[in-house]
Amino acid sequence: MKLEYPYQNFYKLLRSNVLKKPNKKIIFIGNEKITNLMFIQKVDAFARFLEISGVKKGDKIAIIAPNSLEFIITVFAVSKLAGVSVLINNLLKAAEYEFILDDCEAKILVTSNKFMKEVKYLNSTCKALEKTVWVDSCESINDSNIIFDEVLDTHPHKEEKYVEAQLDDLAIIFYTSGTTGKPKGAMMSNRNIFSNMIAGSERFNINEKDRFIVYLPMFHSFTFSTMLMMPFISIASMVIVPNILPFSNIIKQTLLKRVTVFLGVPDIYNALIRAKLPWYFLWFNSLRLFISGGSALSEDTLNKFNAKFSRAKMIEGYGLSECSPVVCVNTLQKQKVLSVGLAFGDYELKVVDEEMLEVPRGQVGELIVKGDCVMLGYLNMPEATESTILNGWLKTGDMAKMDEENYIYIVDRIKDLIISKGVNIYPRQIEEELMQISCIKAVAVVGMLDSNSGEIPVAFVELEDDADTSTCTQSYVKKELKKTLANFKIPKSVTFVEALPKTATGKVLKRVLKEEILEGKY
Repeated sequence: MKLEYPYQNFYKLLRSNVLKKPNKKIIFIGNEKITNLMFIQKVDAFARFLEISGVKKGDKIAIIAPNSLEFIITVFAVSKLAGVSVLINNLLKAAEYEFILDDCEAKILVTSNKFMKEVKYLNSTCKALEKTVWVDSCESINDSNIIFDEVLDTHPHKEEKYVEAQLDDLAIIFYTSGTTGKPKGAMMSNRNIFSNMIAGSERFNINEKDRFIVYLPMFHSFTFSTMLMMPFISIASMVIVPNILPFSNIIKQTLLKRVTVFLGVPDIYNALIRAKLPWYFLWFNSLRLFISGGSALSEDTLNKFNAKFSRAKMIEGYGLSECSPVVCVNTLQKQKVLSVGLAFGDYELKVVDEEMLEVPRGQVGELIVKGDCVMLGYLNMPEATESTILNGWLKTGDMAKMDEENYIYIVDRIKDLIISKGVNIYPRQIEEELMQISCIKAVAVVGMLDSNSGEIPVAFVELEDDADTSTCTQSYVKKELKKTLANFKIPKSVTFVEALPKTATGKVLKRVLKEEILEGKY
């Protein structure tokens, strides 16, 4: 299936939607209901402000903001001027923000007083930064405070004038946290993001009656492309939830706003399984589809979830920021347990050895990807780009296997592979078995250096809130694992922690655990 691109940029898509369905309610946030026409008027007003501020094609506009209407207005306004939106993790510190803003030479920053402590001096410390726009009111820091709502009120929209950004122009930069060194800016074109939007709309049968809920951080590539942008391609609508907590509010909004498509990460789905949901939620919700991404979904979680939400489909996918981000996903017709599905859209997938030669079906190798999802490259990092993209094929860094029906199974991250006495140990397999133990809530298995074996697996475990710590002990956990795993795969130690270190979307930060091991914390 060859993807077709009816639009060159996000703003042109929005204009088309307004012409087709001007009064269609597309955004619900709090008590507000925003139609296509209302939304484009806000976009045009902010674009006018950016234009007056000197923003030109290719200029970078950074966003450090919570989930908000202003976040998405900014993205479309920047698209109107053929600028570049830089989406930044809002959990970082001042020094990290300064590095990113200088690296991309951001001209304008859109942010919130929620992050005042870390962002208040960026206007004076970042070389290219000229203005800061606040999505909410803020204390006076300098003489040029600019409030988003005031900008919309004082800049009449001019819909007729815009810069025609091309399909292959740089549109979005995702800054990846990486495992070592400074964050890398993955440069995405309009084509890259559109390829995910269009492929997703087709794979999930999205139509204008669908309603997404956006509660995961908007800066994350998974949230941005699949939850925030995908609805626009089918003139579907979305419910924006500013904060993930309290989780009960997400449940409430899902029910009251008649959400049909729910995207999440395994942590969220585990929470839904454990939650004591009222009978009327399970009976009256409008959900037809759950999509899981961000990290591996265990077989135990999938089975329990399907049992609890029997009227909806749960399908798992896989991706990475450098690929827009979705690479493959199961289909509505067929979800294979532990598989992340078939190639998305018309992307090409291969499993290869160290020489980049394709391995036989069922054999483990590195997953590589080719297609319109593959990023333009890393900003200001040509060597990193060249080592990641070879002849159009992007090396994912993930070990995988492919079955006879072309379904992909992620085995582990290459960097997470544990080699003990020359034998490969895949942490994910051990984690799958750990998650079968009823008292365990979340796990992470990492490799620790050992003078005799080279490396040994060690496990970090987060217990269920109601777990009996007198019975759920290290010896009990090991005993349970020995029922299904070879002895050399049994973790040499099981450490119980209050909370595993995680990213904003719930992915466990194994890098942090490894650093803490080296520091002698464990």
